[in-house]
Amino acid sequence: MPAAPLLAKDLRIAFFNAGLSRKGPGLLMRDIARQEAQVLAARDVIARINPDILVLSDFDYDAEARALSAFAALLATAGAPYPYRFARRPNTGWATGLDMDGDGRLGTPRDAQGFGYFAGQGGLAVLSRFPFDAPRLQDFSALLWRDTPKALLPKHASGAPFPSAAALAAQRLSTTAHWSLPVSLSGGALTLLISQATPPVFDGVEDRNGKRNHDENALWLHHIEGRLGTPPSGPFVLAFGANLDPADGAGRRDVMHTLLAHPALQDPRPKSEGAALAATPGQRGDPALDTADWRDPTEDSFGPGNMRVDFLLPSADLAVKDAGVFWPAPQNAADHALALAASRHRLVWLDIRLP
Repeated sequence: MPAAPLLAKDLRIAFFNAGLSRKGPGLLMRDIARQEAQVLAARDVIARINPDILVLSDFDYDAEARALSAFAALLATAGAPYPYRFARRPNTGWATGLDMDGDGRLGTPRDAQGFGYFAGQGGLAVLSRFPFDAPRLQDFSALLWRDTPKALLPKHASGAPFPSAAALAAQRLSTTAHWSLPVSLSGGALTLLISQATPPVFDGVEDRNGKRNHDENALWLHHIEGRLGTPPSGPFVLAFGANLDPADGAGRRDVMHTLLAHPALQDPRPKSEGAALAATPGQRGDPALDTADWRDPTEDSFGPGNMRVDFLLPSADLAVKDAGVFWPAPQNAADHALALAASRHRLVWLDIRLP
C-alpha cells in the first residue's frame, strides 16, 4: 500500500533489511562511492517512504561510521536527510578463536560470535531526524547466551554442551546486536528496541540456530517484563528482524505468537498488495503480511518461500495511524522493479500519532 502523507503530529518509523552488506571490509563504502545500482535502489526505497526514524539491518559496520555517513549523504541528495546516526560494533564476524559450530574447524564465518566473513559484516544502524539519548542506551549485545533467562542451550545427544563447554562459555546470545535506544522527541522519549536474529536453520539435530533464534527474539519479552535490564518507562517500538515467521517456515514459532499477542505490544499488521499477489503455494499465514521475497520451494529449489520476518511492534499506549510494507504490485512496474532491485526484504513502515 502507498504511504500516506504525514501530518505535523505524526511520526514515521521504518525497519529495512537493506541488503547493504558485502563480503569484505570497505566494499560497501566502495559501492556507495560508486553509486552502485543496488545501493541507489535501497536509497530510493527509503526516500520514497521517507521515515523520520529508520532502523537499517544488514548494513556493514566500520569503526568510523564512514559507510553510514556516506549513505546518509546519499539519502540527503534524494530529499531524505538524517542528521543523527547511531551504530555500534555488532557481534557478526567477531572472532572467537573457538570451534563454535562443531565442524572441527577454526576461523570460519560460523566460528564468529555471529556469522560473518569479517568483523562488522551485516550490522545494524539507525538514522534519525531526532537526537538519540545515548547515555540511556542499554546494550545487551555482550550478554552470554548461557546467562539469558530461560536459555534453550544446544546439547549433544549425550547431554553434553554443544559444541563444547568452552564454546558455550564464550558464546554471546546476540547474532548481531540488541539495543534499547531512546530517541528524544519534543514530548519525551520514544525507545527503540532493535535486534536482528540468526536464521533458525543451517544447523543439525542439536538445533543450535533454532534455539538461538528463539532466545534472541525472547530477549525482548524478558526486557519488557522486567527480567533483563530496565524496561522502557514510556512508549516504545520493537523494530527487529526476527528471521522467524509466525506461521510458515522453520523455527520455534511460539515466541512470535507470544510477542504478537503480548498485552504491552500491538501488531499493526502492515500489508502490501505486492506480497498478497506473490503468495507461496501452500502458505499458511496471510501472504499480504510478508516482508521477505525468497524462492518458493520446488523440486529444484530449497527456498522457504515468502515470509513475514521483519517487524515493527509499537507499545500498546501508542496511537497507530497507518502501517504498510513497500512491496508494490507488478502493475506498478517502476516501483515493483525498485523494490526487487533494492533487497530481497521489503521496507516496513509505521505511522504513529504523537501525544
